[in-house]
Amino acid sequence: MRRNTSITLLSAGHACVDVYQGAVASLVPFFVAERAYSYAAVSGIVLAASLLSSVAQPLFGVLTDRWPMPWLLPVSTLLGGVGIALSGVSGSYALTLVFVAVSGVGVAAYHPESARVARLAARGSHSGMGWFSLGGNLGFAAAPLLVTAVVATGGLRLTPLLALPALVGAVLCLPVLRALEKQRQDAGAGTAMTTARDDDRASFVKLSLAVVCRSIVFIGLSTFISLFAEERMGGSAAAGTAALFVLYLGGAVGSVLGGKLADRWDRVTVARWSYLLTAVCVAGVVFVPGPAMYLCVALTSAGLYVPFSLQVTLGQDYLPSRMGTASGITLGLTVSVGGLVSPFIGSLADATSLRTALAPLALMPVLSWLLFRTLPEPAVPRPADAVHGGEDGERRALTSP
Repeated sequence: MRRNTSITLLSAGHACVDVYQGAVASLVPFFVAERAYSYAAVSGIVLAASLLSSVAQPLFGVLTDRWPMPWLLPVSTLLGGVGIALSGVSGSYALTLVFVAVSGVGVAAYHPESARVARLAARGSHSGMGWFSLGGNLGFAAAPLLVTAVVATGGLRLTPLLALPALVGAVLCLPVLRALEKQRQDAGAGTAMTTARDDDRASFVKLSLAVVCRSIVFIGLSTFISLFAEERMGGSAAAGTAALFVLYLGGAVGSVLGGKLADRWDRVTVARWSYLLTAVCVAGVVFVPGPAMYLCVALTSAGLYVPFSLQVTLGQDYLPSRMGTASGITLGLTVSVGGLVSPFIGSLADATSLRTALAPLALMPVLSWLLFRTLPEPAVPRPADAVHGGEDGERRALTSP
């Protein structure tokens, strides 16, 4: 299978999975309207999806470092869809928490192994990984439109229809997994990629802290931006849906742009400048009046996603002997740890206002910028050239767990 075909299929599958990342925040206004949940209550739903995911993703990364688990891609995709599909069926708050937690576990199981498979399929290309990340961003962007189209017409009882993307995603990844297995067998089951590079754990810890700061901003905005936009635009539900759509769609631009820029400059420099500019844009989201807020939302999203795929490959290069663990932390924390802070944002919003609660988010990209100022750029060969170069290096990489 050609590299571009593999990346396209993996990117589409990534989109189907990350629909369920975006679906949690997209369901928030409907939970508020139909079940009269408070800000703190809907923050708890986001927390339920995030908490298990935060813990489980590094665990799945450790497991995939020891044993390749390509079957996790279709299975976890289906699990993520089932959880969201059932979240609106019962009016019980406790069951809703359980179902979104199940979806979070599915998403957690997907990302570490998919990041490993995608980097092999991309043969070390930053642009290839950017296109893989783009799929996830498009899934995020499609979530508010999909959820609104389904739930606004018939209420939360129609959430079982949201399982359809999971069925599509599970099917799309199968040809890529078959092709990788065939190449692994052709290379010889006993062949393994070796490397003399040591783990740079100190840099990885700093990178992880920067990812956490980014996560707080993105999940905080994705949880409350629709409600904030409704409040700013006179109570219009359409204004809230549009703001969430812009937040997710801007990330699609940022992911592709980040890969392109990293092919010209190094990853650390690109990420560092992106975070510095994003701090200004987040402040604009909170304080700029009128429809100009939407431009600030788009620029914030793009700025947060320029480093997205770059952080994944940096983590893998800082921990070359634990690529699954690195992917589970950098890719997983990006979309989960921020949910742990959401209840505090919701509680502060209940006590004061949404603007007051969202204002501190502008400080988080500054912290990421400061952390990136201390990070080195790993000087490592791409997987396709890691051993003897060309196709031989790729064959060896395919057999590495």
